[in-house]
Amino acid sequence: MGQVTRVNNRSAVTIVLTHAVAFTVIFIAAMWLRLVKVQLDPDLQGYLQVITGLLAFVFGAVTLVRFQGTQDRISLILGAGFLLSGTVLIASSIFFFQFLQDTHPPLLSAPVVLWLGRMVLAFLLVVALLVEHFLPRSRHPRGEIAGALFTVMGFTYLITAAVHRLPQEVSSRPIALIPSPQQLLPAAIFLISLLWYRRRLAVDSSAFDRSIYAATWLNLAAQLVISQSQQFLDAPFVLSQGFVVISYTVALGGALLDNALTGLANYRRLLDVLENETERTNRTGRPFAVLLLDLDGLKKINDTFGHLVGSRAICRLADILRIHCRSIDTAARYGGDEFALVLPETQEDEAKLVSERIRDVMTIEPEKPQLSASIGIAIYRGDGERIEKLLSAADEHLYAEKAKRTKKMAAAAGAARRRTPRPGPAR
Repeated sequence: MGQVTRVNNRSAVTIVLTHAVAFTVIFIAAMWLRLVKVQLDPDLQGYLQVITGLLAFVFGAVTLVRFQGTQDRISLILGAGFLLSGTVLIASSIFFFQFLQDTHPPLLSAPVVLWLGRMVLAFLLVVALLVEHFLPRSRHPRGEIAGALFTVMGFTYLITAAVHRLPQEVSSRPIALIPSPQQLLPAAIFLISLLWYRRRLAVDSSAFDRSIYAATWLNLAAQLVISQSQQFLDAPFVLSQGFVVISYTVALGGALLDNALTGLANYRRLLDVLENETERTNRTGRPFAVLLLDLDGLKKINDTFGHLVGSRAICRLADILRIHCRSIDTAARYGGDEFALVLPETQEDEAKLVSERIRDVMTIEPEKPQLSASIGIAIYRGDGERIEKLLSAADEHLYAEKAKRTKKMAAAAGAARRRTPRPGPAR
């Protein structure tokens, strides 16, 4: 145990030192860029703002769909944050397109609009992590999504009102060591998010979470670079915007990869199937079953064998569901390492047999490491339950079973230790 602790400590120290060196190099490079003269191309920057804003909108939509499936509030807040950031980015593109025109007031507002957008995104990242820690799950996703959208509109109005009340210049100290120190405030908030998100990766290391971590890293780097900006559209400013574009691309790519990794139906398709089966049961009186599956020990697999093996483990479970179920059944990615299986015209006893068959297949599968899953079951009998309540019942059953299995495994491990003979005294 002591050896593992020392290895983990060395790994943590290595990660911290690597990040510190990388950020230091980026900051020094940004200082050097102050000496580089670039040809102004405001139209290109304007188009980049529009493209980045569209990436933010798509990411926000994907994340809100993810929230409907997982009820993971971090997805809700991140989705709202990126929608707001996309609004700010597209609005700020107007300033770039008007750069060569006689519209100095809009031009002067561009830096403060961008700064406010960075502040809001950094702040919402911290809020998302706080909420995820204390209130991770939602039971009313649609209502919370509506509330998040209204919040986005409210923040947009507040940002618009604040633009005219904050200093407009990029840098009030162009020859100082840090010409734009105000940019370090969102950098500090991004750093808090980065450190906190690193701890989240120790628990849940999906493609989605790794992409958000990378996007946070890139946004922090962008703020360090732009703190060296002496004037609008200088070299540090352009490099900083490049980091921002890459960060949004990485975030969206991770979200899409997380949804498409298994080749199963997505959450939207799952909702459609559940709605159709609910209507069928209401007409015919024949029940259907929903199984929720949670892959056991994914963190241990990631820590022991690496994230590629962990991603492969998720795909292996998806293959089992796809190959060993009936053609009328629907297997879907529910979120992270959770899956759903809809079994039309299936009673509870039959659903239990299906869950046992899935476990048996996982047990005899030759590929290593061996997989196991906790499975929750819920039956719809035509009593008018909402789909969210049906999924919630399966989710509660899943976590009750996971707790029971964990307790049983701990008891078995304790019994094995008691049966192991202690070595006698040395002679």
